[in-house]
Amino acid sequence: QVQLVESGGTSVQAGGSLRLSCVVRGEISSTLFMGWFRQAPGKEREGVAAIDRLGRTDYAESVKGRFTISKDNTKNTLYLQMNSLTPEDAALYYCAAALWVNRHLSLLQSGYGFWGQGTQVTVSS
Repeated sequence: QVQLVESGGTSVQAGGSLRLSCVVRGEISSTLFMGWFRQAPGKEREGVAAIDRLGRTDYAESVKGRFTISKDNTKNTLYLQMNSLTPEDAALYYCAAALWVNRHLSLLQSGYGFWGQGTQVTVSS
């Protein structure tokens, strides 16, 4: 059973930066396809970024150039570096994992079977 534990969410000012972490337990992160999703109040959960076993990445258009997804397999940890944050980035951020995901669908939550509990990011203007 794969367990995902997120951390790093907090309140920041617009224009600031934040790094989220997701520790993987019960499986080796190098074997997983992983992603970050977010859900703001009253909105559907949306894909933010994804990374496959080879380190290839995909990003939502809204975060391209500002967010970076990475994985440290020695620490079994997934990261999301977020820069130039805006109030529109405020949400509950979730880490997700799967043994395999079609890269064309990497930002769709339906492809992921393992989820963390989420970490809250608040951005003040």
